Amino acid sequence: MDWLRAWMMPPQGSEFAKEIDFIYMALFWLCTVLFFMIAIPSVYFAWRYRYKPGRVTPHQTHNTTLEVLWSVGPLILCVGIFFWGLNGWMKYAVAPGEAMEISVTAKQWLWQFEYPDGSRTINDIHVPINKPVKFTMTSEDVLHDFFVPDMRVKHDIIPGRYTQVWFTPNVLGAHVFTCAEYCGKDHSGMHGTLTVDNDADFAKWMETGGTEWEDYFNGKDPKKTPADWGKITFERVGCNSCHTVDGSKSKGPSWKGVYGSMVELNNGTSVLADEAYIRESMMSPQAKVVKGFDPIMPTFQGLLKPNQANGLVAYIESLK
Repeated sequence: MDWLRAWMMPPQGSEFAKEIDFIYMALFWLCTVLFFMIAIPSVYFAWRYRYKPGRVTPHQTHNTTLEVLWSVGPLILCVGIFFWGLNGWMKYAVAPGEAMEISVTAKQWLWQFEYPDGSRTINDIHVPINKPVKFTMTSEDVLHDFFVPDMRVKHDIIPGRYTQVWFTPNVLGAHVFTCAEYCGKDHSGMHGTLTVDNDADFAKWMETGGTEWEDYFNGKDPKKTPADWGKITFERVGCNSCHTVDGSKSKGPSWKGVYGSMVELNNGTSVLADEAYIRESMMSPQAKVVKGFDPIMPTFQGLLKPNQANGLVAYIESLK
């Protein structure tokens, strides 16, 4: 019946997923059997002993043996299921000591990840295959929930507190993660990609920040311009959660037509939106806040690699 599990559940990306799915399918079949054991006799007895004119209602009595069986039996079954689940929970409640720790900061509406070496990413995680990974998580604003369906991990993220999840990925490739706790207007866009790499690719990614950018800036992908890569970065690191490119208003100013224009600031002055201003707005967003907007943008200092920042500047310049 593996086809049924595959139809009902997302792909398995970790050993944890196999155990979760086994428990789930066991409970599914148990509930299916119990449903028919109860539903079929109920329908039959309702029809067989339905009211008929002239039929005398028989005297009702009880059966102590049956009453004990249908009370104690389900109790034993439920307690057994509880300890079965508890055993799995205890096994995965604490990460092994050798697990690589990644710090997670959730905020409306993006994910920020920090690796042990201090490098940081947004909405993008790379982890090595067959090695345990622990995520230590907190929130800067409201309740969020870190959910990686393929790994079968899901945990609330609470402002002012730290929570943890861990797993050992065993399937190479990309796996989607998302926020599973409604957190405001752009909740549906708060997602990203967890990529499981082999050891060589993971080491390379830690050095370069991704083969796509390396390929472009080494001349291996001449079809894409810096503006094209800027658009990819705009979507990947969450710029689109606050900024638009069509002139419409959002939490932050629209990027359309901003390059080369005079921008009014909250302090009553104006500034030319040249390359220097745009880079300053990425790294020190509170330095010059646009009139009519709140100073809520976080700094991207250390989050954007130089090539990504260059791409964003080129993309903004292209939005006439």
